[in-house]
Amino acid sequence: MAKRQVFYSFHYDKDVFRVQQIRNIGSIEGNHLASANEWEEVKRKGETAIKKWIDDNMAYRSCVIVLVGEETSKRKWVDYEIRKAWNDKKGLFGIYIHNINCMRNGTCRQGKNPFENIAMSDGSRMSDYVKVYNPDPLYVYTDISNKMEGWIELAIKEAENR
Repeated sequence: MAKRQVFYSFHYDKDVFRVQQIRNIGSIEGNHLASANEWEEVKRKGETAIKKWIDDNMAYRSCVIVLVGEETSKRKWVDYEIRKAWNDKKGLFGIYIHNINCMRNGTCRQGKNPFENIAMSDGSRMSDYVKVYNPDPLYVYTDISNKMEGWIELAIKEAENR
């Protein structure tokens, strides 16, 4: 099977090293992660530039994976990316990454499910429809590596039925 094109949504400052480890799994092709300098340049240009950067980088992706660290659910742009993925009918799911070691910060506490923040038109929460996986803490990298492709395919199928 060809590698799926995915977009990673995450809290850059806190989790970029954890995200890089997931990208290195290699079973999928993720979006280019902006360097700290590139991201700061986009942020300096303002909200319109940030939205354009997100929209451009998400455009040809079939799935959005929210990598949930300790503070991810509080991030404005993660919320924007989730809503955009849902509205664009892209595959969408989350993975808790608190047990992946960061060379700067070690591991962290499990963050809140960011899909709980989004109310649907029927009064339910997006978390009722979108899964967040919590990999085995003893084998977190292996667990993600072994299951990622299946999670992506399932999310894409579920998006087709929304």
